[in-house]
Amino acid sequence: MSNFFSFSRWLGIVGKEFIQLKRDRLTFGMIVGIPVIQLVLFGFAINSDPKHLPTMLIDADRSEFSRSIQAAMKNSDYFAFVGEAQSEAEADRALAVGRAQFVVTVPAGFGRALVRGERPAVLVEADATDPTATVNAISALGQLAQSALAHDLVGPLAPLAGRSGAFDLVVHPRYNPEAVTQYNVVPGLIGVILTMTMVLMTGLAITREQERGTMENLLSTPATPLEVMTGKIVPYVMIGLVQVTLVLILARAIFSVPMHGDLGVLYLAVLLFIAANLTLGLTFSTVARNQLQAMQMTFFFFLPSMLLSGFMFPFRGMPGWAQMIGEVLPLTHFLRIVRGILLKGNGIAEALPEAWPIVAFMLVVTAIGLRAFRSTLD
Repeated sequence: MSNFFSFSRWLGIVGKEFIQLKRDRLTFGMIVGIPVIQLVLFGFAINSDPKHLPTMLIDADRSEFSRSIQAAMKNSDYFAFVGEAQSEAEADRALAVGRAQFVVTVPAGFGRALVRGERPAVLVEADATDPTATVNAISALGQLAQSALAHDLVGPLAPLAGRSGAFDLVVHPRYNPEAVTQYNVVPGLIGVILTMTMVLMTGLAITREQERGTMENLLSTPATPLEVMTGKIVPYVMIGLVQVTLVLILARAIFSVPMHGDLGVLYLAVLLFIAANLTLGLTFSTVARNQLQAMQMTFFFFLPSMLLSGFMFPFRGMPGWAQMIGEVLPLTHFLRIVRGILLKGNGIAEALPEAWPIVAFMLVVTAIGLRAFRSTLD
């Protein structure tokens, strides 16, 4: 019976596995860290009902009625006024670059028309590229016309308050007026696919060399660490471009995703994003001791990128600390670039503010990777 199964031998194998786990700090950290990260992110950071959305005002009336409308929107908790636009062009740019989620326009003569009972209109333009970020705020606007001027329409103006609404509230969802979810998700998949494949493939590059024993031959050449890293990156750049082209073709053919912007600018952003992810993958491969550790580090990076970048949940719905972490991730900025180019028709001027954080991330990661790269085998 002992030849078939020995309890003492079994305990020895179990003990050996626990000792190996104890020595492998990265795996042990994943065992503890992943559940904690998931709990914190899903419990605190994920919110599908964002509030205090940045809102700009164009007040051409300058009356007590326009001020009451602004105050009523503030009191709804969905809107946070961040400034007043001096022109429609300034308001359009604020929506295009994401500085404002809503723009409220009160036309000249609004107060005069209101007093005459002419039922004037207030225009609310919304950046609807992500329908889930604005749907509840737009729904809250439905009650605004009933309550905004309740304190102003008194005395001789009281009959106006008794009507279904003293003014009309016209909501104009821009960039995605039909609230098609695929228009937001499919462009974002470009960034998600590149993040997962580029980091993972390059993360295994140097660890694969070490495990197969070919690293000795590579290190015996006169190649410098920078030459080795960049030489390993170039083939994966071509793979990433092929993936992006395939996704764009399918997005247009299957989901009819609009492509209003310049695809040349999009591909420049794609090249920058690919470079950032490849340098991160190579840095993982220089730090990891084997392919398993490289895969673990990739997953450890990919999870917060998915949840904190604005791909799955509205970015402005997350608490401040989660947004600070999200701003460090290159996927966050790439999603804004690709959605802005495809859905808003943004150009290079609108993309540049989101490009420099990706460049900064890439430079920091490259410096860490070069420092960790071992020019000789330990």
